[in-house]
Amino acid sequence: MVEVRTSGVKTCGARRSRRFSVKQVRPLPLADPGRPDLRSPGRFLLWVARGEAHTLAGGMAFGVAWMVAQAVLPGLLGRAVDAGVDHQDTSALLAWSAAVAGLGCLSAFTGIMRHRFAVTNWLTAAYRTQQLVARQAVRTGETLARSLGTGEVTAVGATDVIAMGNAMDVSARATGAVVSYVLVAVLLLTTSVPLGLVVLVGVPLLVLCLGPLLRPLHRRQADQRERLGRLSTLGSDTVTGLRVLRGVGGEDAFLARYHAQSQEVRAAGVRVARVQSVLDAAQVLLPGVFVVIVTWLGARLAVDGQLTVGDLVSFYGYAAFLMVPLRTITEYADKLTRALVAGRRIISVLAVEPELHEPDEPAAEPPRDVALTDEASGVRVEPGRVTALVSAAPEETAAIADRLGRHADASGGHAVRLDGVALDHLPLDTVRRRILVHDADPRLFSGVLRHEVDPTGEASDPHVDEAIRVCSAEDVLDALPHGLATAVEERGRSFSGGQRQRLALTRSLLADPEVLVLVEPTSAVDAHTEARIAARLRDHRAGRTTVVVTASPLLLDRTDRVVLVAGGRVVAEGTHAALLEREDYRAVVLRGEA
Repeated sequence: MVEVRTSGVKTCGARRSRRFSVKQVRPLPLADPGRPDLRSPGRFLLWVARGEAHTLAGGMAFGVAWMVAQAVLPGLLGRAVDAGVDHQDTSALLAWSAAVAGLGCLSAFTGIMRHRFAVTNWLTAAYRTQQLVARQAVRTGETLARSLGTGEVTAVGATDVIAMGNAMDVSARATGAVVSYVLVAVLLLTTSVPLGLVVLVGVPLLVLCLGPLLRPLHRRQADQRERLGRLSTLGSDTVTGLRVLRGVGGEDAFLARYHAQSQEVRAAGVRVARVQSVLDAAQVLLPGVFVVIVTWLGARLAVDGQLTVGDLVSFYGYAAFLMVPLRTITEYADKLTRALVAGRRIISVLAVEPELHEPDEPAAEPPRDVALTDEASGVRVEPGRVTALVSAAPEETAAIADRLGRHADASGGHAVRLDGVALDHLPLDTVRRRILVHDADPRLFSGVLRHEVDPTGEASDPHVDEAIRVCSAEDVLDALPHGLATAVEERGRSFSGGQRQRLALTRSLLADPEVLVLVEPTSAVDAHTEARIAARLRDHRAGRTTVVVTASPLLLDRTDRVVLVAGGRVVAEGTHAALLEREDYRAVVLRGEA
């Protein structure tokens, strides 16, 4: 957990402070990031700002004080010059000098506090957005993966959240820039109406001159962002399937595809840079020209005797200071544009709706160790037994497995029932707790192997060792330098397909669900290893409900009951030995062997 203080950022425990003050503590990640407004990027950005209204207000207050202190400083310097040069008043000179020193200290203090609030605002906005994306990924699951590419979601979580933080970060300085600009204009008007009017009219004209550059910059940034997301997806897919690509000799073709798309991203980046470079140059040139005009007018007035020496010094100071608010305002416009582009991509992720929904009125949870029935196919899983599903079309039994674990809902008025209660009438958390579906292509994540096979950390060492033995994964551990303490690389790419499959099966066994649905759990291991797993798995799951989707005779021979599916419906059931009398069953499980 991270704690954010307005006096800095530090990592610590879970202590919290609910009272807002200069020393407010805000724990990150937030306990609840809230429900965002997804109607438009602008509304989403405003929603993020409302979520940190107190710290934004604090940052703006210190930002105004910081900028105002700098804006007033030239005036005090002018008064000190007049007192010392024109009036030869030493005491007045010392007094004004003390005021300048005090104002400098105030500027330093408010600048520090403004920066600390800005860091708080940046972190809070970035963390809040990151939490929203992570929560959405968990909530939607496979729906999100099917709707958007992996690279696109990764780019949102890694890049776009930063743009949201930057928009909150610059808000304090932008507010101070606007207030200080108005203050300088008033000060100039009180001293010289022509100069005051130049400032009041000139600054809006400068901003308007920069406006035409923001719209094309917005479009080009959006185009680059979209291309970058597609490139990230292609790179992720290529790395994931690199072993397969090498096996079929396709790495050169994918390298050419990646090279072509990366060049498109580079070209899009160059197009963005062209507009950005013009904008950056304009941010320096236009305010510089404006300062030159103000300085020239002030010098003319001083020569004509309309301004004192101190006034002239003040005008020089004001002219130099005006560079700060002008550039800050244009920087804010730039970062706001980037945040709006990022907001559009974030909304595209957060707007995805999950295919599975929680029931409006959840049914009472049925008792344990009861039958599980899929009405669409006619499959009935008896409690406490090992049931196998076999089909000549593996996608049919895989679909049944998804329905049994409610990773997909049945259609056509059918339902999957646990002791007569439809799964879609139970909370998803309840279904996930009681029924675990072990996919045909399980994933390993980066981290320590012990945490990988036992994510909850609740399993004892003997239970972990036993699960590893059941999955015949002892040789995997023996080959590792630190055993279960070994760090697993991303996606477990340092392991072979069979090793990953056995380690993932270990994880599923340690979860010890009431109903365990295994989809092709031994498809990547050799026959001897498969035979050991089949024998040990039956004994390990004795008395608990287990479903195995497979066509392997070694596994089928160790089950209590086999269900043959054809056309999405049950056509036969019995023991493996009994079903071998059927020609259609033999064709599936023996693959043409007599």
